[in-house]
Amino acid sequence: MSTTGELLNIEPLELKFPFELKKQISCSLQLSNKTDNYVAFKVKTTNPKKYCVRPNTGVVLPRSTCDVIVTMQAQKEAPLDMQCKDKFLLQSVKASDGATAKDITAEMFNKEAGNVVEECKLRVVYVAPPQPPSPVPEGSEEDSSPRGSISDNGNANGSDLASVTRSFVETHDKSSEARALISKLTDEKNNAIQQNNKLRQELELLRRQGNKSRGGVSLMFVVLVGLLGIILGYLIKKT
Repeated sequence: MSTTGELLNIEPLELKFPFELKKQISCSLQLSNKTDNYVAFKVKTTNPKKYCVRPNTGVVLPRSTCDVIVTMQAQKEAPLDMQCKDKFLLQSVKASDGATAKDITAEMFNKEAGNVVEECKLRVVYVAPPQPPSPVPEGSEEDSSPRGSISDNGNANGSDLASVTRSFVETHDKSSEARALISKLTDEKNNAIQQNNKLRQELELLRRQGNKSRGGVSLMFVVLVGLLGIILGYLIKKT
């Protein structure tokens, strides 16, 4: 949006700042001189400590344009409802031929001195900063949505088939890992059972050997006792 005066065409009429905390933000104005005269301009603001205007005064040559950069200083707090009450006023007046910025005086913009001064009020608008582009292409997002999973002719899209195939392969891989784990546990269980049976057999053998040893000692003892009895009987009879 722009305004057309007798001297300058000003664009835009709203100073739009993509507001971000703790960051300087700039926007530009373009002043177009529609006349064959030199036009001097001056920019004022209701909050001069908050904004830096370069240039804040200058001369636009005949049938030429001039850019004005307005920079908002870094802000520590966001305004309520992102509303801004700051205003700018751009004044323009005819200047003598060949005039430069050094020739501009405050008296040139004094209406009471009889000077014809055009004025244009500009408002400040805060807008949301531009969002970074999504790393996922839009086509991929559509394919991933339920509606985009089926093509117009009712067949599954290639991306969905790839997704299903990948899911099947992952599931198959997981099943193979599970079967391998079960097989490993089964082998370990069988080995444990075999070791247990072997230990039981060895224990039974040791127990039998122990019984035989105890039996041998008892028989020898009986034989010795018998021999002693015979010898004693023989001696008694002899005496």
